[in-house]
Amino acid sequence: MSTPRTESHEPERAPDPSVRTGLAAWRALQSHAEAMRPVTLRQLFDADPDRGANLALEVPGLYADFAKNRINGETLDLFFDLAQQCGLRQKIAAMFEGQKINVSEDRAVLHTALRAPREARIMVDGMDVVPEVHRVLEKMASFATDLRNGHWTGHTGQRIRNVVNIGIGGSDLGPRMACQALRAFSDRGLRLEFVSNVDGAEFTEATRGMDPAQTLFIISSKSWHTLETLTNAATARAWILAGFGGDTSAIARHFVAVSTNTGGVTEFGIDPENMFGFWDWVGGRYSIDSAVGLSLMVAIGPENFTEMLGGFHDVDEHFRTAPLERNIPVIMGMISVWYNNFLGAQSQAVLPYSHYLAHFPAYLQQLEMESNGKHVTRSGAQLEHQSGQVIWGAPGTNGQHAFYQLLHQGTKLVPCDFIAVIEPLSELAHQHDLLLANVFAQAEGLAFGRSAAQLREAGSSAGQIPHRVCKGNQPSTTLLLDRLDPRSLGMLIALYEHKVFTEGVIWDVDSFDQWGVELGKLLANTIAGELTADPLPPMDHDSSTAGLIRRYRSGRGRGSIGQVP
Repeated sequence: MSTPRTESHEPERAPDPSVRTGLAAWRALQSHAEAMRPVTLRQLFDADPDRGANLALEVPGLYADFAKNRINGETLDLFFDLAQQCGLRQKIAAMFEGQKINVSEDRAVLHTALRAPREARIMVDGMDVVPEVHRVLEKMASFATDLRNGHWTGHTGQRIRNVVNIGIGGSDLGPRMACQALRAFSDRGLRLEFVSNVDGAEFTEATRGMDPAQTLFIISSKSWHTLETLTNAATARAWILAGFGGDTSAIARHFVAVSTNTGGVTEFGIDPENMFGFWDWVGGRYSIDSAVGLSLMVAIGPENFTEMLGGFHDVDEHFRTAPLERNIPVIMGMISVWYNNFLGAQSQAVLPYSHYLAHFPAYLQQLEMESNGKHVTRSGAQLEHQSGQVIWGAPGTNGQHAFYQLLHQGTKLVPCDFIAVIEPLSELAHQHDLLLANVFAQAEGLAFGRSAAQLREAGSSAGQIPHRVCKGNQPSTTLLLDRLDPRSLGMLIALYEHKVFTEGVIWDVDSFDQWGVELGKLLANTIAGELTADPLPPMDHDSSTAGLIRRYRSGRGRGSIGQVP
């Protein structure tokens, strides 16, 4: 039975590319997802004996295995159709050219310029930014070299033995992660600590046992207005002054700043000559390769830092020039969109099988969730689809004895990224073999599981079999680094930066603003005064918040009298 078509004389309208769910490729992926739901990874491997090779890509120093994802050739074709319909290639070019793609702040997005070679030419507002980038890098290198060889000394002429980085967000997570990742390349004669939390316990523990005469603080705050950073900086200043009997002239030899606020830095007591600047086209979570990485350069030295920049640039060029079907960060981003928007995943696990990469999941949490945790499009319209992905994880093999139970036998779809390193940094090479055996085994076990038939054949009792079945079909990507060194770390970070960029283009969000963090800061400034005021002024809060404020004041012996809202 057919229904007669009604002729229309109106021309057919092309779908609005800003409404992603209306794009032909989006709709095709929705249909394809329904067809793929019952298909298992075992079936996909059985259908393609060479799947492991066909779904792997490699750039020098890094091997990416996508074979254990719930995708096939049609999925990939639809990925690239969607990327083209969203203008991904044009958006990539716009970023590298310095166009102002951060639309809500009218800014360029040029973390890629931070690792551009000297001969590159990148224009922002009519000015080539590359020479200034290299001037800052040279200033950083000169300072780091002087501190590492003992030419930079403290107020009393003693050599600096302790360096404390004070920042928060991107000014902390990036350097903290990278210093741990490259610890094997660091100067072991330097003690490096990080303070970010406004909880005073972190400062207390970081400085425990330190001699003020041998301690340098790096204060990292672009605006010099970040509440947590300035609070900890003031505490550090008081700590130094207490160590020098209140002599304010000591400040200049025990503090340097990463900032753009010369006035604030000078008022603090830091010599402006010891201020390292950066630019408004560098977002905090993309700033590790700017002056924000000064603590890292001090730890590993300028040559290793330069090697890391080279790794960043290698992947930048791969992302910029490789065709979509051979582009590792593009495929990583499209796979993330696939699970998030078409197969219903709510989170992604990042599982580094490296002690040195212990902080990498936390670093990626900010990179992903601050970048793409948005509810409106670039034009300000309400999204019609989910954006962002919840990132979590821990190093293997620790996680295997904590949360892998849920991955193997739980009811949630959790795509995993396994990250492993071929060449061990430890002398205990036999343990490295066991470590790598575990990462390969976990990816295989998640993909293919263990059936009731296999358990019966192995002699499991009938009563235990339902409890021991692992259903499999849990997807994963494995990234295998040849070694973990400065260059490969730069490559790894850049891979995820560009993965996040790809996601943001597909979701049509501004991946480079973060207005959502402002509300909590604004409310905290008001409440901070209410916690200490004597007497407590009238409050304008809900009954829960007001009650918590009064309870806290009572517990601190400050009374709790005040108006109930």
